[in-house]
Amino acid sequence: MSVRADLGIAAQRIQSLVDEGSFIETEAYVRHRSTLGTMNLNRPVGDGVVTGHGQIDGRRVILIAQEPGVFGGSMGEMHAKRIASTIDLANRTMRPIIAIWDGTGQRVEDGVPALGATGEMLDSLAACSGRIPIISVILGTVAGTSALAAGLSDFVILEAEHGRMFMRSPWLIPEISSGELDEGELGGAGAHSSRSGVACLVADGDQHAFELAMDVLSYLPDNTESVPPRLAGTDDPMRACDDLDDIVPSDTNKPYDMRKVVQSVVDDGGFLELFPDYAENIITGFARLGGQTVGVVGNQPSVLAGCLDIDASVKAARFIRTCDVFNVPLVTFVDVPGFLPGTVQEWGGIIRHGAKLLYAYAEATVPKLTVVTRKAYGGAYLAMSCKNLRSDLNLAWPSGELAVMGAEGAVRIIHRRDLEESDDPESTLARLVGEYREKFGDPYTAARHGWVDDVIEPNQTRRRLIMGLQPLDGKREELVPRKHGNIPL
Repeated sequence: MSVRADLGIAAQRIQSLVDEGSFIETEAYVRHRSTLGTMNLNRPVGDGVVTGHGQIDGRRVILIAQEPGVFGGSMGEMHAKRIASTIDLANRTMRPIIAIWDGTGQRVEDGVPALGATGEMLDSLAACSGRIPIISVILGTVAGTSALAAGLSDFVILEAEHGRMFMRSPWLIPEISSGELDEGELGGAGAHSSRSGVACLVADGDQHAFELAMDVLSYLPDNTESVPPRLAGTDDPMRACDDLDDIVPSDTNKPYDMRKVVQSVVDDGGFLELFPDYAENIITGFARLGGQTVGVVGNQPSVLAGCLDIDASVKAARFIRTCDVFNVPLVTFVDVPGFLPGTVQEWGGIIRHGAKLLYAYAEATVPKLTVVTRKAYGGAYLAMSCKNLRSDLNLAWPSGELAVMGAEGAVRIIHRRDLEESDDPESTLARLVGEYREKFGDPYTAARHGWVDDVIEPNQTRRRLIMGLQPLDGKREELVPRKHGNIPL
């Protein structure tokens, strides 16, 4: 049967998302069983949620939409059971899930039965993780269990004006009840896109949110056993990227925008950046090369000089693991002078969080291609898909510097006595830095040691990456048998 019109907003939202006439509702006549208070007088059909399956651009997708007009979208026992049943359907059929959350958490009138049912729902979601893509769209105030469910998703899209997310009811948060903060400041799009890192994309309205969900889905396969869809593009695979020849400043301390590098290289400049306002010193997102979906990770020299910090490491590690489970090749652009120094980072666990990034690259079995554009220093270089972590193709531009640390820092350590005794320390330092770079930082030195496969002109980057992807099509890599690794969470 098609979706019923009596569920209002939820029905309209699903109809806006799917191909016309394609949605089939499941368990449409479910009603709650609570008798607390006057609940027995109000038993709406569907119990405040629409579930089923439909098509998006011809692809079959499992859909869930909470109805805020029924008990505020709160999650009672049958509401949660209905969602869990739909998630189980997705798991059996290996179809992607798009969930539209607009609910205020567990329904207190249902008591403990609601608690148990929501536990079953969350367990079903966890079982889907790594098997099928899960995209959550937040269009209203979402709290408690609904927020946790969204947190288990692979991608969270938050509507800018009305979207809110809270771990508990906002009215029970002291800063809100006292008037110190409003809901938007604490749980709105600004907070979750730039501070908490919960939302990967922010939408300007419901329809834009659906468009973003469809964009994300277009880069992904239906499940972990499939490959992402390929598009027959019009962008010449052999096209030269002439604008890249002068993008890296001659002064190694001057910034540039790594997004421009990515947009120049990928098909038609199309780059769907995820978490653009969170941990801006690293960029992540989807693009295509020769019609093939790729996941892009790149240091951003214009923010913190591209240093890796806690948030950047976690952001990139999560994205790398997402690409790996959905068979999306990884392309990494490296310009990293090191890990961000300081007590905040050290006491905050940069060692553990930085290890997550290295672990994610080492664990990934998808094709891995790396381009060193400028700095590639020390442990941060190792954590950015280096050759020694079984990266499949590593290229460097002539401006690339692969070294234990920056030339000036190394010279100050190695030649400390010479600098102290020099009559002209500045000129001596400049001379020794030049000698160090020529001997150790030159990309051809790295190539001679097998750390990079080739040194290429920047304008050849697109061509070489596409050619590098071709023999890796269908790559298979067996890992050591084990239940699972123990990533340093």
